[in-house]
Amino acid sequence: MSEKMTYYPEGVCSMMIEIETEGDVIKDVQFTGGCNGNLSGISQLIKGMKIDDVIEKLEGTTCGTKSTSCPDQLAKALKEHKANIAG
Repeated sequence: MSEKMTYYPEGVCSMMIEIETEGDVIKDVQFTGGCNGNLSGISQLIKGMKIDDVIEKLEGTTCGTKSTSCPDQLAKALKEHKANIAG
């Protein structure tokens, strides 16, 4: 069964992240705002990956002098999503 979540990132250019998973696998991720080419590429690369693998790779990524980034915010969103679907 497919699960969906909308996440509103903080401290980055992206304004919204929409996530769709099935079990522990990412089916789709869509970013609103931010660097379209880079974020579209990230979305394509992580389709079919396990949630935990994506969190491990992206968590802690920074953007310039910011303490976070769109990939880091995606990792935070995936952690929240995982907690929500676990119940």
